[in-house]
Amino acid sequence: MMKFFKYIAVPLGLMVSANAFALKELNVAYFLEWPSANQVAQVEKTYDERMGLKVNWKSFDNGNQMVQAIAAGDIDIAYSNGFVPQVLGYTKGVKIKVVGVAMTYAENDNCVVHKDAGITKKNAKKLEGKKVASPIGNVTHFKLLRTLKHLGVDAKKVKILPSSNADASSALARGDVAMACGFGGSLVRMKQYGKVLMTGAEQEAIGLKVFDVVTVGSKFLKKHRKVVTQFMQITEDANLAYNRYPARFYKTLSKASGMKMAGTIDTLNKFTFLTRAEQLTNDWMLGGIQKFAKEVADFYVEQGEIPKALSKAKYKKMVDASILGEVK
Repeated sequence: MMKFFKYIAVPLGLMVSANAFALKELNVAYFLEWPSANQVAQVEKTYDERMGLKVNWKSFDNGNQMVQAIAAGDIDIAYSNGFVPQVLGYTKGVKIKVVGVAMTYAENDNCVVHKDAGITKKNAKKLEGKKVASPIGNVTHFKLLRTLKHLGVDAKKVKILPSSNADASSALARGDVAMACGFGGSLVRMKQYGKVLMTGAEQEAIGLKVFDVVTVGSKFLKKHRKVVTQFMQITEDANLAYNRYPARFYKTLSKASGMKMAGTIDTLNKFTFLTRAEQLTNDWMLGGIQKFAKEVADFYVEQGEIPKALSKAKYKKMVDASILGEVK
């Protein structure tokens, strides 16, 4: 196993002790079949060692579950939480903050049309009356609805079947649906049975920003700010190490994500792990995320999924860029 701290100098001033914060354990949410650079630090227990805490990594099926777990106090930090669940949860009153961008991944979340359906983006209206399997209330769902709207398909006439990521993949494999939408390992499997309706690049061209965030419960952030800062510092160090030497960590990340090597490499090659400097720009933490949050909420109101969106000012408060400002 390649220790990534061989390449990273750890600022001594950033070493913290659990005793300083009356915290002995940290509960972190993450996704399986969703390899990320920081999982090297997860596997090697670098978070535990540098923070002086026992870090419990708990896997979830979707971002909505992560938001609910934070609201219930069962999770302290959600790494790679879907941005749409974050926005919907915050809109509904969950006290939760965005403290960073986990990764961007336009090509790693998509909808695949079954090879026997005969449907392409040119005749996408044929999806009306057909069954589509997809997770609901997350980035995948948002992309599906926005894609259908762009292609002139009436989403209300499409039989969208709420499915877990894995179930959507299985439904497409059986031929039960004309199209299935998903991410990570499930998307890799879906592509064995058809082709994507629109590529990630085509979706980005119509304004679809696809990324996951690092989220923290507001109360936890206020009480344990230094712990959250240290978590983000270790994550930043892991991202830098991976970006410099990605191939060295494929084996570790394959094991951590529960995916075969080929799928792991394919997924990782479609991720971008932004540095703190890249995140602390107007495109992201200093304005872009807040603006996009309002757009997402307004779109879900338009679709009849939620009754009302919040004001622009309130979505600005959803993001706390000051934590990344303290990361070296």
